[in-house]
Amino acid sequence: MSIKLKALNFYIVIPAHNEQDSIGLTLDSLVRQTLLPKQIVVVNDNSTDETQDIIESYTSKYSWIRLVNTKSSNEHLPGAKIINAFYKGFEVLDNDYDVICKFDADLIFPDNYLEQISEHFKFNESLGMVSGFCYIEKNGTWVLENLTNRDHIRGALKTYRKECFIQIGKLKPSMGWDTVDELLAKYYKWTILTDEGLHVKHLKPTGISYNEASKYLQGEAMYKMRYGFIMTLISGVKLAFKKRRFSLFKNYMAGYFKAKKKKSPFLVTEEQGIFIRKLRWTGILNKFN
Repeated sequence: MSIKLKALNFYIVIPAHNEQDSIGLTLDSLVRQTLLPKQIVVVNDNSTDETQDIIESYTSKYSWIRLVNTKSSNEHLPGAKIINAFYKGFEVLDNDYDVICKFDADLIFPDNYLEQISEHFKFNESLGMVSGFCYIEKNGTWVLENLTNRDHIRGALKTYRKECFIQIGKLKPSMGWDTVDELLAKYYKWTILTDEGLHVKHLKPTGISYNEASKYLQGEAMYKMRYGFIMTLISGVKLAFKKRRFSLFKNYMAGYFKAKKKKSPFLVTEEQGIFIRKLRWTGILNKFN
């Protein structure tokens, strides 16, 4: 006889800045879920288009969808801006959640997305984070947005077990937040899962609207995660190759040295930094075995 476990409470926070072309599609896909979230908060971060009106059309129909308005800069930057907006939404939620999600406002989820994520969490108590994969449209076909290792959970669709989320110190308002969360989860012995069967449509490829000011932030994040020079060098080459823009490597290294010169605050402790470097080196060496 199978045992039916209770449904998990999913809370979702969606930062949105000028997302009038996509936010409706994202919310449509979430209200059609076979396992509905208990709460969704959409944070309208200084939008100058019709984003707020579209969100309000959903809050008027669904009592479990809320709008929070906030004002930051008009710049579209990765890192701190997005996480600060996330916290504006997170602050209005109560504590009665089992799973917390940070989703982008340009995603279309398959109808069974949350149900499948819930099943993974229910049957693996050591699972701290889980997600599907982002797909982008190319020539009329949806293809994998292949920017990172397949075991990395993209910042666009983060989902955390509550206990893991709290233990890692929640989300860091800095570029690199979507890497350091996984590294800290592993430090605290949580497992991470990416489900290749869950295809999420990503309507705007990552970084397509980032401005010039963002180009040094990746290297700065590597410094703040205590990668050290050699690991930053290797990671910078790899990332530039993945994006097929070797000029990015120069920006990454410049960002690293800028952060080092101004002694930017680290995102992790020295002990955590040792663990992270060892984990990264193990990953590199395993590829040659």
